[in-house]
Formats: sequence, C-alpha cells, structure tokens
Amino acid sequence: MPTSDNRRISDLGTLKAIAHPLRMRLYRALFVARTATASQLADQVDEAVSLVSYHLRKLADHGLIEEAETQSADGRERWWQPSSYGFSIHDEDVRDAPELAAASAAFGRTVHEQRALMYHRFLDERHTWPGEWRSASVSSEWLPRLTAAELAALGAELDAVVKKYDQRARDAEAAGDTEGRENVAVHLHGFPYRG
Repeated sequence: MPTSDNRRISDLGTLKAIAHPLRMRLYRALFVARTATASQLADQVDEAVSLVSYHLRKLADHGLIEEAETQSADGRERWWQPSSYGFSIHDEDVRDAPELAAASAAFGRTVHEQRALMYHRFLDERHTWPGEWRSASVSSEWLPRLTAAELAALGAELDAVVKKYDQRARDAEAAGDTEGRENVAVHLHGFPYRG
C-alpha cells in the first residue's frame, strides 16, 4: 500500500471517474485486497475481466490507482494498487462550480448506496457470523448539538482513531498475525439537520 496520505480530489474528470458505481466498487475491493489483478477483481464484482480492465485503466488515468509490483510468475498479468490511502472531496473545492457540485453529489449518493448495501448484507447474513463478531459489530446513532468547528474537530479525531487501528492491523498482518482477522467496514456520517 502506498504511504501517501489521503488524495484530495478537486477536478471534474477525476470526480466523475470515481463516481461511477462499478469503479467505486473496484476501488473499494482493491483497497481491501491492497494489490490485485483485473481477473481477481472481476471475480469479486462478478463482471467480465475486459470490463473490469477498462474501468481500472480509467481509474489509473485519473491517478486513483497505479500499477503494483507483480505478485506472480506470470509477467503478463498487470497488478494494481491504490495510489494513496484513500481520497477526499472538500466542499470548498466544489461549491462554486455547479458541474463539480453535481458530480460530488452523484459520488456521495453512489457511496451511500454501496455502504447501505454492505450493511444490509451484513444484517441479512448476521446469523452466519460467529458470536464474537455479532457482539463486536457496532450500530450507533448520536444526536449532539455542535458548532461547525466542533463537528469538523470530531470528524478529524474519529478519522485519526480509525487510521490508528487500521495501521496497527496492517503492521500486525505484515508480521504474520492474520488469525481471526476479517475485513471490517466502518461507516460514519456527521451532518447538520433540522428536525
């Protein structure tokens, strides 16, 4: 996994590229796998290898993923990896450009729909997970009254906590500690609303 931090997306082409539902699924699958071939990813998303290859090239064209070191003896296979530790879209980069704002909203809807599907699948399959995983899963809602600055600070602190645990897990896994590890999704939304 590349060591560069979160990539900030502020151009329309990249925003449209990642807002595509299949590309977002591929990016997420690649992030989880850390490195993979189009063939491996095609199996995960149940799409044709040629289609997956096309979309991976589009993600690479916008710098969201990059070629990785070959992981097999077959030199014909192209291996891919994310080019950064995730990405972010900031309101101040899109608010004054209607096309960017629309693309950002489309991206947000795509991500939300995919996150909801992931959680629905967990709920449907919850009984198939061992008890310790069912007990460890978290679903909470808090409704604090905050200022915009407090919400921003809260988001930054939560981001740092999740990154700390992720890095700790990556280091342990690299050291061979793989027993009992599963992919875990942590979704959080923090936004103002009026009752």
